[in-house]
Amino acid sequence: METLVLVLMALVAIDFALKQTFNSWLYVLIISVICALFVGLIWPQAIEQSKTQIADWLCDTQLMLDTSVILTIEVAIQMSFCLTAAHVMTSDALPRRTIWLYRILRWFPGVLIFVVLFSALTQLIFALPGHSFQVVAWCLAVGVLVVIPLLTYVLRLALPEKDLRLELLFLTHALTIILGIVATVNGRTAVDAVGEINIAALASVVAILVIGTITGLLLHKRKRYQSNY
Repeated sequence: METLVLVLMALVAIDFALKQTFNSWLYVLIISVICALFVGLIWPQAIEQSKTQIADWLCDTQLMLDTSVILTIEVAIQMSFCLTAAHVMTSDALPRRTIWLYRILRWFPGVLIFVVLFSALTQLIFALPGHSFQVVAWCLAVGVLVVIPLLTYVLRLALPEKDLRLELLFLTHALTIILGIVATVNGRTAVDAVGEINIAALASVVAILVIGTITGLLLHKRKRYQSNY
């Protein structure tokens, strides 16, 4: 479970860094300062944590399910940004409300990155016993202030195509939500297993899928026909 949570936090950090590649350098600097100040000022709460308490949180099923709700909402917002950005990139004339929606979604940094930063500060304090907690926190804050713009620059340099970064951002968020569901369920299934298959329900689902697919294809062909003539 702890390994899965660490992988999930790494994905959140990667998603955050990829998102910054779509913003201006002024915004990247501002969000870097905000994250650095958060790390530097949150150390009184970080020193109150313990490894036993964190382990208890990971075993708390209700808390993990609540975390799953927050994770799902944030990933839905970030995926909405990906879809809106793709619409902006592929369309010539857009209504004003779409432009403003794109800007708001682009500026939204996310909430989970602050959880990751808090966890990183807590683990660093655990790893450096005997040192001043405040000094450790502000050293990490300086590192955050440097790493965020540097990582943004490296990602822009490695992936200069904006559409490729957008596709990668969408895929990493999809992987994040999958791992988030696995991590937050914590081994508990939502329903009990059954020993037989409901043929009528299965046939209904298949029929809905078939009808939806055929309807979508017909609408797509009709739209292409109208655009050609």
